[in-house]
Amino acid sequence: MVSKIVDSIDEAVADIPSGATVMIGGFGRAGQPVELIDGLIRHGARDLTIVNNNAGNGEVGLALLIKGGYVRKMICSFPRQVDSHIFDEAYRAGKIELELVPQGNLAERIRAAGAGIGGFFTPTGYGTLLAEGKESRIIDDRGYVFESPLHAEFALIKAYKADRWGNLVYRKTARNFGPIMATAAVTTIAQVGQIVPLGTLDAEHVVTPGIFVNRVVQTPNEANA
Repeated sequence: MVSKIVDSIDEAVADIPSGATVMIGGFGRAGQPVELIDGLIRHGARDLTIVNNNAGNGEVGLALLIKGGYVRKMICSFPRQVDSHIFDEAYRAGKIELELVPQGNLAERIRAAGAGIGGFFTPTGYGTLLAEGKESRIIDDRGYVFESPLHAEFALIKAYKADRWGNLVYRKTARNFGPIMATAAVTTIAQVGQIVPLGTLDAEHVVTPGIFVNRVVQTPNEANA
C-alpha cells in the first residue's frame, strides 16, 4: 500500500543536508510551512540556499532560520519589508548572500525547472544590473535577457488537504508558489492541515498530483491553512 505520510515534522526533514538548496513556499506568511521550517531549525542543517518570495517576516519561520545562521544565501524577490529586520541585519553584516530575482522571473525560473525547460528570454531586467553576466538579445526590436531554470534538492510547502498518495489541495492564496516548487525539487515535503481517505478529494480540485510529492505530514493546528 503506497503511503507518503510520515509521523512527524522531524522525520520529514531529517535527511536535508547542510549545503542543500531548499525551496520554501509562501507569500509572506500566507502558505509558509512554518512547522517544517521549525523542524529544519531543530535538524540543524547549515549553509543552506533558500528560495522564497520573501526573506522572512518578523521572528517566525524563515526569519528564525536566517537568525540562527542556517542560511548562506537567499534567492528571493522581496528581501526588504517593514518586518524583515532579521534579514536586513544579517545582510548588512555580510553574513548572508542575496540573489535578487523579479517576482515573475522567479516564478518562471521555478516553473521552467519543473517543466524541463532549459531557460527562457524575458524583457524583465534587461539593461539593468540584474542582467549583468547573462545573455541578452534583441527580439522584434525589444531587449530580452536569458534566465536559467531554478532547481532545488528539497521543497517545503504547505497545503490544505492531502491523501496518502500525496495529492494536494490548497486553500485560497496559501496556494501561491507551492505547486511550481513541488515540480522543481527532487524531494517535496508537504505539511497539511487534513489528511483524508483516498478517493475523497475531487480530482478536479487537486492542484498538485501526488507524483510530485514525496512526504506528507499533518499539522492539526493548521487545519484551516
